[in-house]
Amino acid sequence: MENALLVGLSRQVVLERQMDVVANNLANISTNGFKAERSMFQEFLNTGAHEDNFARPDRRVSFVQDRATYHDLSTGSLQQTKNPLDIAIDGPGFLVVQTPQGERFTRDGSLKINAQGQLVNSSGFPVLGTGGPIVIQPTDKELSISPDGRVSVLEGTSIIDSLRGKLRVVSFDRPQTLMKQGGNLFAPTSDQGTPDIKSMLRQGYVEKSNVNSVLEMTRMIEVTRTYTQISAMLQQQSELRKAAIEKLGEVPA
Repeated sequence: MENALLVGLSRQVVLERQMDVVANNLANISTNGFKAERSMFQEFLNTGAHEDNFARPDRRVSFVQDRATYHDLSTGSLQQTKNPLDIAIDGPGFLVVQTPQGERFTRDGSLKINAQGQLVNSSGFPVLGTGGPIVIQPTDKELSISPDGRVSVLEGTSIIDSLRGKLRVVSFDRPQTLMKQGGNLFAPTSDQGTPDIKSMLRQGYVEKSNVNSVLEMTRMIEVTRTYTQISAMLQQQSELRKAAIEKLGEVPA
């Protein structure tokens, strides 16, 4: 068995996938509410030989395997925008949006109003309230979003607030089971989420990405150097094997 080749190859495959994770994190460093991904590794030991009549016990060879990735759900820094349609979630909650594939969840609180008057996220999907999509009338003004998610406006010439809905904010007992999708959205698996009454909304703020650019660049350099070192080791093994074959070819039959 070419153990050195197989071990080095297993490590290179893991490094390639780790580079994909790091590159995706860096690409989303400016994405509001983005949560970084982290790689998980484990040791994989190959099984021993079926025969046990060797002079020395058969030694198990250790490989590396990328088991999975997990979400870094730490809160990103809050940036004040003074835009009344921007909200940041202070707590573990997620906003609920309606997509063609069903309900999805996001931490991106950069909201807009579409042509139909619906409150939507940056991808144009309706942000759901407790009674469905929240609709703002053309004559509404001075939109206000309370810490508990109530969306109020001044209707026409009225000086009394009119309630347009209450944003749904949900949290998860096992948030790591959420699956990342495109558009900065999470899809549910077994955990559908429960109403979150602890998280508070801050109007006029957005949560920035929690990606640490310096840390990710350091990881990228580390991955690149490690990959190069393993490539050099495999090249040396190849040259040793070539030299051994040439020597054996000189031995008289």
